[in-house]
Amino acid sequence: MRIGYGYDVHRLKPGRKCVLCGVEIPCDFGPDGNSDADVPVHALMDALLGAAALGDIGKLFPDTDEKWKNANSIDMLKIVYSLVKSKGYFLGNADITIITEKPRISPYVECMRSVIAGAIGVDCLDISVKATTEEKLGFTGDGTGIASTAVVLICKNT
Repeated sequence: MRIGYGYDVHRLKPGRKCVLCGVEIPCDFGPDGNSDADVPVHALMDALLGAAALGDIGKLFPDTDEKWKNANSIDMLKIVYSLVKSKGYFLGNADITIITEKPRISPYVECMRSVIAGAIGVDCLDISVKATTEEKLGFTGDGTGIASTAVVLICKNT
């Protein structure tokens, strides 16, 4: 078994779509970035890549490559998970935390879990998504940014 940890952060921008864990959340702002800037999926990808010692998403999907401009992060996650599987591993479980004051995440958690599980072909019970605030402290607390962490356990096929 191997453990991986991922972290991602993006600035929030008015007029940008808010896509988190592959789910578009109605909101007048969203994470800004080269791809769709799906912060929790980026953290999940880094956790998976780290657990399998495959580098990070910046190495795999450089923001200098136009191919990844406005890319769907769920499609990128599928690529990452196929690389992890090609090294002989499968996901034991993933635990994702989204850190933001707004938008409210709880109404979308079950859909987020389902989207991620479906994308990589695992059971929803293997995916945890939760959210927290930072009590109005820092860039996530003042509404200028959003962050996410992810921890994964991957297991070797026998």
